[in-house]
Amino acid sequence: MSELREQIVKGLKPIQLANLATLSETGAPWTRYVMIAADDDLTIRCATFMQARKAGQIERNPDVHICCGVTNPMEMKPYYQIQGKAELVATPEEKEGFWNPTLAPIFSGADDPNYGVVVIKPYRIELWTPPAMEPEVLELG
Repeated sequence: MSELREQIVKGLKPIQLANLATLSETGAPWTRYVMIAADDDLTIRCATFMQARKAGQIERNPDVHICCGVTNPMEMKPYYQIQGKAELVATPEEKEGFWNPTLAPIFSGADDPNYGVVVIKPYRIELWTPPAMEPEVLELG
């Protein structure tokens, strides 16, 4: 694994707040905050209500963008710009695999019929490390 990929995996694995952008019915960008986590192959997941606006937007156009990494604007730390293809998945395996305690106040459990998982396969990840003016870029297949 390349050093850049290792650094990105380390930064994206913990559950964290992110901004997820999709495209509306009219093609306009639409963003919202979500809690994401990545695995070792850099697949990113977040929970969603099955009938959420983002579910329909992803169904119409799976191209998404994620921005994450900044938790305190006063700290100069790396952040990520991620382009990927998303899919809404509601299989028991995916739901149970992503289930975590932070979802308990929102859903009744991993078997809640309203609970789904947005699975994002990144194809480009930019790692920005201030004060650098250019990102390090990881292109994925």
